[in-house]
Formats: sequence, C-alpha cells, structure tokens
Amino acid sequence: MRVMKWSMIALAVAAGTSQMAFASSQSESKGFVEDSQLSVKTRMLYFSRDFRNNPSDEQSRREETGLGFVGTYESGFTQGIVGFGVDAIGMLGLKLDSGKGRAGTGLFPEGEDGRSQDDYSKGGGAVKLRISDTVLKVGDQFTALPVFATDDSRLLPEIAQGTLITSDEIKGLTLHAGHFTSLTAQEQTNRDSLNLTSADVIGGTYAFTDTLSTSLYYSKVEDYWRKYYANINWALPINDEQGLVFDVNFYDTKSDGEGKVRTYDGVTELDNQAYSLSAAYNIGAHTFTLAHQRVTGDGDYAYGIDGGGTIFLANSVARSDFNAEDEKSWQARYDLNMASYGVPGLSFMARYVTGEGANVEGTSDGKEWERDIEAKYVLQEGAAKDLSFRIRQATYRSGDGVYYGSPSIDELRLIVEYPLSIL
Repeated sequence: MRVMKWSMIALAVAAGTSQMAFASSQSESKGFVEDSQLSVKTRMLYFSRDFRNNPSDEQSRREETGLGFVGTYESGFTQGIVGFGVDAIGMLGLKLDSGKGRAGTGLFPEGEDGRSQDDYSKGGGAVKLRISDTVLKVGDQFTALPVFATDDSRLLPEIAQGTLITSDEIKGLTLHAGHFTSLTAQEQTNRDSLNLTSADVIGGTYAFTDTLSTSLYYSKVEDYWRKYYANINWALPINDEQGLVFDVNFYDTKSDGEGKVRTYDGVTELDNQAYSLSAAYNIGAHTFTLAHQRVTGDGDYAYGIDGGGTIFLANSVARSDFNAEDEKSWQARYDLNMASYGVPGLSFMARYVTGEGANVEGTSDGKEWERDIEAKYVLQEGAAKDLSFRIRQATYRSGDGVYYGSPSIDELRLIVEYPLSIL
C-alpha cells in the first residue's frame, strides 16, 4: 500500500509540473508517419538439452532448430496537445529440425501426436496516445517491468495484452501503471495461453544521479499473489580504467485469492522474501562479479503467470533460478570484452553458481550447482553490421533434483540474430 500511495503522489506531481515544461516529447513530435519506425529481427536458434540421468522410460534428450522473425512497427504521434499513434507486432516461427523423440524444447507448439508444428505465427496491435512526456498504450506489447516482464529466451517472445502508462514528466523519474488481462506464451499462439485473469502493476524508477538509481514496484495478480519489488543500483567510478557496480534486488510475495501456486511440497500459500546482492569490479576489458541470493519464508519465489521474465534476481541464470524455499546461493562470474585487444564485438562470459538449503520434496537441504559459458561476436561494420553469433553452454547438477526434479542437465544453444531497421 505504501508503494501505491507514493506512486500516485508522484503521478500527481508529474501532471502538475508538465504544464510548466518548456519542451516535451509531444511538443517536438514530427508526425504520425515522419517519426515511424519499422524493424525486423531474425533469429536462428539451435537448442539442445540432455537429461543425462533420466530413467529409460522418460525422454532423455530434447533437440530442435528453428528460424524466427519478429517484425515491429511503431508509428510516430500526431501533432498537437494530444498525440495519437499505433504499434503493430507480427511474428513467424519456422521449424528447421526436430523429431518426435526430440521435441519439447519450448521453441514450437506441439500437436497431439507429440510432434512440433512446422510453423506458427502470432501478432497484434496497440493504440497509443501521448500528452507531454506521458504515454498511454492499450493492446499488445512487450514489457520489461520487474513485476511484469515478458520473456524472450526462445524463438519468439511472449506478448502481453493490456494497458500501460509510462510517464517521464520529472527529470530522472520514470513511472509506470498498468492493467494486463492475458499473456501469449513464447511457443503458443492463443492470447490466453498462460491463463492470466488480470494483473495490476504500479511503480517507478528514480535516478538520483547518473550513477545512483532506485526502483519501487507493486503488483497484484488475481488468484495468485501480490508482490513488492525494490532495487538499488550504484555505479562507483574509480578512474578511467576501473569501476565498481553494486546492485540489490528484493521481492516480497504473498498469496492472494485462491493462491493457485504449484510448489514441491504441495504448499499453495506463499509468504516469502527473495533478495540478491551483487558487486562487480571492472578493470579495462575484465569484469569480475560476486553475488549472493537468498529466499526466506514459505514457498519458492514464484513467477510465470506474470511473465516469464519476472525474476530480476542475480542468480537467475541459464537453467536454474536458485529460487527454492529457504535456498541460499552464491555466484562468481567473469566477463571479457575483446575490444581492448583489438577485436571489437567479441566477448566472453563464464560463471559458476552454487545453492544449498533448498526445501524441496524429499529434503530440507537440497543442493544444486550450475556452470555457464558464453561467447558472442557482433559484426561492427559492412552490409551485415549488427549480425551476431552466440554460443551458450550450461551444465547443471543436483543430487536432490531441486530444478523440477531433474538431477543432471547439459544444455547448448547456438544463436544467430540479425536486426534490420527498415524505417
């Protein structure tokens, strides 16, 4: 309740100050067509997941390749005190390689016979209006709020349907208020594929300085839970070659309504807190990061019905989120930017995360660990500028089956992306 009250006061202040602004995004609008943007992102994804210790009567390997196209059109706003515009999204997924015994990667919809569909498409549109520096959008959209974030970890991203207000009236302060009624899953085409009834969100981010910012959000998902989220991010430059970045994330989740939450021990009532703290040290081309994450209270940190990306915690990595009840986890990570060595666009990453104390089926001290390795190269110039190649390998182990009961997973992703700006 405190979050909502603070945000409503800030919105009122923003509305009052907008009359005093000398210039705003709307006053500088060039027009509906003149400010239009049209882009297409192409993604080819090879996805392999090997469940090394699965029983012989269960599927032990999932392996598929797909080609996805995500087209987005964003019109400008008409001129005047109130500007009007439209956005449109169109997506197509094509199966390049699969098989009945290898399906289930989450890249494609599956038929009744257990085979992946050859192709699928989805899309939508939204209308929008802008007054000063405040935008109201109604319809289909992507979101990246810490309490409601659409996921883009497969071939095609999730799409949310609803209403979102974004206000930037006060310098350094961005406010959000939204009401969403459905979500289209990544590998599905129907709008209500995640069974969301409604989700209300409100909150914002304030930058005190160029190096210090904080966020505060509240959400309520009907028949599931209410959440509070808080964040502090502080970048501390040391000199031209060195710097520190500290990041703190906190969630407080409590079941609401019918509490339709699946947990390992059958508990449906959630009342927990999840937080993570990370510190990154950068020196030239090298970045070293340490992180700690912990979940306390009843139940796991739960998400998904409010978007597959709604977990802004440091140890939510490639395979596991390390978010089980009572779990404590630590991470060590290393990043290398090869631009300093004369190869701009080439980067490497390696991290190791270990967790313990997870309260899961069969034990109150579940343990798990994960090792991720990634290499990425982005073309810097030429006709294929921004074409990127990425390889991601993840190794996951848990003698206690903390991650959905799977003790051993080896995963490999090969990703080729090309973003093309047409307008």
